[in-house]
Amino acid sequence: MGPHPRTCLVTGSTTGIGLATAEGLARAGEHVILGARTRERGEAARKRLARTTGSDRVEVVVADLSVQAEVRRLADEVATTHRRLDVLVNNAGMVFSEREETTDGIERTWALNHLAPFLLTNLLTDLLVASAPARVVTVSSNAHTRAHLDLDDPQFARRRYRAFAAYGQSKLANILFTIELARRLEGTGVTANCLHPGFVRSEFGTRTNGLLRLGIGIARPFGRTPEQGARTSIYLATSPEVANVTGRYFVDCHPAQPRPQATDPQMARRLWELSERMTGLAPAS
Repeated sequence: MGPHPRTCLVTGSTTGIGLATAEGLARAGEHVILGARTRERGEAARKRLARTTGSDRVEVVVADLSVQAEVRRLADEVATTHRRLDVLVNNAGMVFSEREETTDGIERTWALNHLAPFLLTNLLTDLLVASAPARVVTVSSNAHTRAHLDLDDPQFARRRYRAFAAYGQSKLANILFTIELARRLEGTGVTANCLHPGFVRSEFGTRTNGLLRLGIGIARPFGRTPEQGARTSIYLATSPEVANVTGRYFVDCHPAQPRPQATDPQMARRLWELSERMTGLAPAS
């Protein structure tokens, strides 16, 4: 696994699966960077990890990942204060019951769940490659199986906005992003994999209302614990078994087959090019 401790950045790591993932990595002796939306939540998570793991190798970086300027600032902070980045876990994600736009004028689900990990990973790729062997782990969902990615209208500007359609589409994009990222990183020593964590009892869905909130609330008691949900993320971040595995989708620590649209290489390339334009990594056409 290389020299310890490895440096691991986990986004959305103040609650739920992200916190459990960070806790597992800290317990394994890794140096963990907690990505938090606010300083208060980040510090609360850091104190909790210090208490539960005894690790003093935990730090906090703050950014609202739905805002591209903050993604850039976070990437810059990590790249300038760390000589290495061995693992990037793109965990942050939410479902929103109403269509909202971010300060960048982008629909919030698409901005947070897809464009944020796309932009953050691209900005940190040089550091990951310099740290190789390194790993990128992106949390997707089996919600992708019922979704359709419309590259002409990814922001539901012309379609009727439905929370789970937008969420599922973003999770489908996570898999396509992983496949194209793995292709582009071939030969660098950096792997890219994604996963379905299962339905987890967490704060997921708390920023919703109406029937959606009710449905998630009814299902929540039957969900997995965050620790169970984090197992596959931790496995992909640390296990020697997957050191050379890349471009795959995992469920319960095993490779699984996502739906056909999620493995279409042409769709993956088109999504990449669209995402580059939407994040300013390539000129807008």
